[in-house]
Amino acid sequence: MTLIDGSTSLRRCFPPNGGAPAAGAVTTDGDWRSLGCDLDELLRLRLSDIRAAVDEALARDFDPDCDLEAADVEAAQALPPASGQMEVWAAGVTYERSRDAREEESEVADVYAKVYDAARPELFFKSVPWKVVTDAAPVGIREDSALNVPEPEVAVLVNAFAEIVGFTICNDVSSRSIEGENPLYLPQAKVYWHSCAIAASVRPAWEVTAPDALDITAEIRRGGVPVWDARGTTAKMRRSFDDLVSYAFAADDFPDGMVLSTGTMLVPEMDVTLQEGDEVAITIAELGTLVNPVVVRGSRMTRADGQA
Repeated sequence: MTLIDGSTSLRRCFPPNGGAPAAGAVTTDGDWRSLGCDLDELLRLRLSDIRAAVDEALARDFDPDCDLEAADVEAAQALPPASGQMEVWAAGVTYERSRDAREEESEVADVYAKVYDAARPELFFKSVPWKVVTDAAPVGIREDSALNVPEPEVAVLVNAFAEIVGFTICNDVSSRSIEGENPLYLPQAKVYWHSCAIAASVRPAWEVTAPDALDITAEIRRGGVPVWDARGTTAKMRRSFDDLVSYAFAADDFPDGMVLSTGTMLVPEMDVTLQEGDEVAITIAELGTLVNPVVVRGSRMTRADGQA
């Protein structure tokens, strides 16, 4: 993931001592300071305590036994910001363009107009941590779907107390043809192997100056040539980030925290669909850039080699 110069971020890495993955704070110079625990454990703390832990890690001297220098951070395996019993959820129809796109593809279009105008948002389960991919890893499109698209979104990292800890980038890959056939097919359109990509680096909430006015750009490249691109801004989102989080926690607990992807306003036209070998690039102001290649995800049950 490409970060904004001079920014700090939260990121999961394998420590140099060969231990289990741990959360850390990346300094403005690119060094990674271990926080001594994985992300799910960190998110059991209050936001004030998380900020204090990050500030302390950034202020202390470099420790080669648990920290990584900038060159090693770039060489280390990127890990998604989801671990333990964290859950990834997503919101739909939070922008007017998203509403219009859903109505365009659907045989029951009025459902989306109603949810766009309703007090209660559309929230749905997206992924468990072990199915999330991150920077440079392939995202998948279903082989039983005729129309597949990326959905570039701002994602919020939330602690167990429903406090927004940070912001990152999510590609909520979706099957428009399956969801368009019937809204009840949404889980099949949204939840499958490699359908969720989240950038490895999370920008701390206290460093994002205007989360309600972040510019977003997205591009599909085929053979290195752009075949679709679009621009948007979170200023067009009908709902606030805090509002979406409050509904996610209304009757549920996330003791290890969660990631909530907040919906998209960048939806390709109906004649644009992802293909094997494409590359999706999403850039969000203050957060950076997430790039993923595209593969077709088939059924393991029908593959002789057991790979899909």
